[in-house]
Amino acid sequence: MREIEQRGLYFEEFEVGVRYLHRPGRTVTEADNVLFTTLTMNTQGLHLDAHWAAQQPFGERLVNSMFTLSTIVGASVTQLTLGTIVANLGFSEVQFPAPLRLGDTLYSETTVLDTRLSESRPGQGIVTLEHLGRRQDDEIVARAVRSTLVWTLDGRPSP
Repeated sequence: MREIEQRGLYFEEFEVGVRYLHRPGRTVTEADNVLFTTLTMNTQGLHLDAHWAAQQPFGERLVNSMFTLSTIVGASVTQLTLGTIVANLGFSEVQFPAPLRLGDTLYSETTVLDTRLSESRPGQGIVTLEHLGRRQDDEIVARAVRSTLVWTLDGRPSP
């Protein structure tokens, strides 16, 4: 019997300009927002205090932007970096152009911006990714550019 183990992409499999749609989307609940916010010790009333948030410019509680960022990056793992990533090198850009609200559904996508072999780490390459998060109405609520270090096919460790 042939077996296929789910994994991410090796360096050679990333193509600049390809956009990956990560599905299904994630409808964000109040429980998600409160749990993430309190686990990360973020006491911002905009995420926790409905009465106070109602008096602020958006008129309601908003989803913690770090939850939004974590979710759009996390949604890409199975398709792109599961078992093939060496390290997350960092984020060069992060923006939240529109709010994500409780009950919104977040859809994630990733576009490969650049690839290059590592000069200092044989068998590994650097892949630059742009992650976007969109609400159900297609409005962008988050954008992040990050660099990852991934194995090449020749450099991959044996199982």
